[in-house]
Amino acid sequence: MRTKTLVLSSLLGLAALPLVAQTNVYSVNAVGYVQTVLQPGIFQMIANPLNTTNNTLPGVLTGMPNGTVVFKWTGSTYASSTFRFGSWTDPSLTLNPGEGCFIQLGGSATVTNTFVGEVLQGSLTNALPVGYSIAASKVPQAGGVQTALGLTPANGEVLYQWDVPTQNYVPHTFRFGSWTGGEPNVNVGEAFFYSSANGNTWTRSFTVNN
Repeated sequence: MRTKTLVLSSLLGLAALPLVAQTNVYSVNAVGYVQTVLQPGIFQMIANPLNTTNNTLPGVLTGMPNGTVVFKWTGSTYASSTFRFGSWTDPSLTLNPGEGCFIQLGGSATVTNTFVGEVLQGSLTNALPVGYSIAASKVPQAGGVQTALGLTPANGEVLYQWDVPTQNYVPHTFRFGSWTGGEPNVNVGEAFFYSSANGNTWTRSFTVNN
């Protein structure tokens, strides 16, 4: 999956901008947008890397081709929603930062979806339950899932990365301090399946100055 990140100037070191020049009131919010390229007729695992006031499908996946389907793992099955004639069949389905889903684009043309919102900052946690779950980074950053994105795996946990060209999972198992096949690298806006025998908490402290 090709993911292009376009972050506004507030992410480029301008962590505190004066709201009003005559006052001492400042904002530490960082707002930007991320463009994710969706390919027709195949499955992709995507995530919403920015927080908005409406993280439901109508708020983050707009203007999809007719017949586009989203599949979100609930822990035991998939909840699905289909885009038909301008609306989603289940508009309440969420895609919050840290969550992920499968998407199968309808139609025959490539579509670029633009996620717009705020970069989450501070102490961020993402609960990875016992068993299988779909997860993603809560911030729009790419890199090694452990060394760059702060996930601390336990022995025996497995990250299943979805390979778009082959339409298959690529498993990465953490054993005795290292990943089989090397540490998985995750793109901005990419989700993955995670398997944990005892559950895990993905905790990270993040600011735009990191």
